[in-house]
Amino acid sequence: MRKFMINVNGKSYEVEVEEVGVATSAPAAPVAAPAAAPAPAAAPAAPKAAAPSGSEGAIKVTSPMPGTILRTCANVGDKVTKGQPIVVLEAMKMENDIVAPSDGTVSSINVTNGQSVNSGDVIATLA
Repeated sequence: MRKFMINVNGKSYEVEVEEVGVATSAPAAPVAAPAAAPAPAAAPAAPKAAAPSGSEGAIKVTSPMPGTILRTCANVGDKVTKGQPIVVLEAMKMENDIVAPSDGTVSSINVTNGQSVNSGDVIATLA
């Protein structure tokens, strides 16, 4: 056995460590092979990106930050005014309205409720 002083988060601990694999005078007892670890469970599939509903418009509404779409407030074909919410995005446990940058008609909604988006992803388009 060897003794060591270990510092963890500003606290000192004295530990004893047994050296393994060092030649000794007595033969070591056979060690059973460890059992195979269970196979890890498959990771849940990420939600697929929504296919745009409607035709693409000229004005793109993008996500200003990464987050999750909580709900859509407008539908394809709806007339929206500048500042009107199109979707609600949850980021850092806060709900953020993603609003229309100008007056227009919603040409496509490119996200679904529960979908994760990154900064810069196109959420909707307006014509």
